[in-house]
Amino acid sequence: MTDNIADSLTRIRNAGMRRLDTTTLLHSKMIEAIVSILVEKGYLEKYSVEDLGSNKKAIKVTLKYDDNERSVINEIKRISKPGRRIHKNSEAIKSFKNGYGTLIVSTNKGVLPNDKAKELGVGGEIICSVW
Repeated sequence: MTDNIADSLTRIRNAGMRRLDTTTLLHSKMIEAIVSILVEKGYLEKYSVEDLGSNKKAIKVTLKYDDNERSVINEIKRISKPGRRIHKNSEAIKSFKNGYGTLIVSTNKGVLPNDKAKELGVGGEIICSVW
């Protein structure tokens, strides 16, 4: 069994350490939702879904760097794993790194950043943390 979310986060982390412009991720709706939140929050430049034929897709992600050519993402980490799921209710979802970081939460309203989940009053599985 493979964890496609952890694989995607590792690909983004490794591409940032090697100062690559783009990286390619395996496609799933969950990974696309996570990447769209990372783009919305300013951790990634942009992304596009590419059709590889025979019912296969890939997500091409463009990484974002600051003025000193360092990756905007300091740390990207998988929280809930296939062997140990981490669930939190809406009261337990707090700001991460004093508001400088983001927790990505899978809720019954979809995949949301922690501030939106708190605003909507929903809890769920904590997928990953980014700062």
